[in-house]
Amino acid sequence: MTVAADAVRSLITRGWTLGVAESLTGGAVAAELVSVPGASATLWGAVVAYATPVKHSLLGVDEALLDAHGPVHPRVALQMADGVRRAVGVGRAADVGVATTGIAGPDSPDGQPVGTVHVAVVTPESSVTESFRFFGDRSAIRAQSVDAVVSLLSRMSRE
Repeated sequence: MTVAADAVRSLITRGWTLGVAESLTGGAVAAELVSVPGASATLWGAVVAYATPVKHSLLGVDEALLDAHGPVHPRVALQMADGVRRAVGVGRAADVGVATTGIAGPDSPDGQPVGTVHVAVVTPESSVTESFRFFGDRSAIRAQSVDAVVSLLSRMSRE
């Protein structure tokens, strides 16, 4: 069983719904989860908030946080994960939100090292962010980011 399949199965078992917020991964997290048969039983929707203002306007990331630290920050990832729960809500917020934000390269717009990535998962029981420095080309960094957030989702949905 893949990590994505494990995450989907665990979410379904718990009866939890899911929203996905992505920046540098550009929809790849949602695609990974949707590749699992039965994902429609848990995944409500996904938002690619690539531009910084969209993180604020659609996902509710605090504008002062974005102004102070930019879009690549652990608290931004956490607020994206929380905000997507409401953004994809249907009558109520989704139970779980996941998010990715980071710098895939080849250049860094704000001086942080290329490969800096923050992922977050918010569940009804807890909220966690993890920070990484991935290496490789743009594609490799994006793939590692997908793996990191899906792995975190899998662990948190089994707790």
